[in-house]
Amino acid sequence: MFEDNYTSASEFILLGLTNQEDLQVVCFVFLLAVYVVTLMGNLGVILLTRTDSCLHTPMYFFLSHLSLLDICYSSTIIPQALVNFLVKEKVISFGRCTAQLFSFAACATAEGYVLAAMAYDRYVAICNPLLYPVVMSRRFCVGMLAGAYLVGVISSTIYTVSIFHLPFCRSKRINHFFCDGLPLLDLSCSDTHVNAEIVSAVVGFNVLNTTVFILVSYLSVLSSVWQICSTASRHKAFSTCASHLVSIALYYGSLLFMYLRPSSSHSLERDKVVSMLYSIAVPMLNPFIYSLRNTDMKNAMRKAKGRVLSLSIPGSWAAERRGLPCRGEEGTFTRRD
Repeated sequence: MFEDNYTSASEFILLGLTNQEDLQVVCFVFLLAVYVVTLMGNLGVILLTRTDSCLHTPMYFFLSHLSLLDICYSSTIIPQALVNFLVKEKVISFGRCTAQLFSFAACATAEGYVLAAMAYDRYVAICNPLLYPVVMSRRFCVGMLAGAYLVGVISSTIYTVSIFHLPFCRSKRINHFFCDGLPLLDLSCSDTHVNAEIVSAVVGFNVLNTTVFILVSYLSVLSSVWQICSTASRHKAFSTCASHLVSIALYYGSLLFMYLRPSSSHSLERDKVVSMLYSIAVPMLNPFIYSLRNTDMKNAMRKAKGRVLSLSIPGSWAAERRGLPCRGEEGTFTRRD
């Protein structure tokens, strides 16, 4: 019976953020604006880190992939949510729902490991600055990034299979604006205890691994910084970590609240609000977090603006800025690989 019910679940209905018709247009405009800002901000970060030689460092290498992941999992969720604001039947096929959950889980998991790699980069840069060019070689950075993507795919496969292996013979109405794991578990007519434990174990394993790695890295950084006598140097060392710490706090704060709390305290309406933070707000905010207080990024934006002005105004002052030397705090990738 379960198998028949499972195979008959050919589509689901996403209830979305709200069922009030007078709010549909407002939500559509707001979400569209958020999506445009997310795309422009993250694409801008990627272009700057790829085109400006001063940003060809391990930190900005990881930052460019963080922006890529933010674009990917925002694009996995927001376009479908926008379409659902414009149609009466908010239907998503079984296959698209599976692909959406898999893509989102893979990108979200990989993002956690990229954040951990960035924390390790800060640890090496501050605690072992003389070894930084040797330790953070291109081969090592590419290896860490490949590991992040691999863990993301493996974890997402386990996560997705554990949910879509269940029979869905209850209502097909998902009380969410995208196909997330917890709302889908509520639709199954079988015992989901084991599957819920698998989901929690996968999320918990990845969150615990990356959290411990980040904490150890930053505790070592904190210990090293407090040994610096100069207040100015200490402030400079802390400032290089500030943006990353803000991004980590937003991302992990929402994930920990969402997944690693007692099942008795779950509320699907509240979960929708929390999931908006890590799935919509964080990808939009990351480019601003890493740009507004970052001297290297500000310099790169000035030079990019100067290049644009030099094309429209030949011989202007902007053309003279194209050859400015790099004044960043990191070295470029070494070629020891």
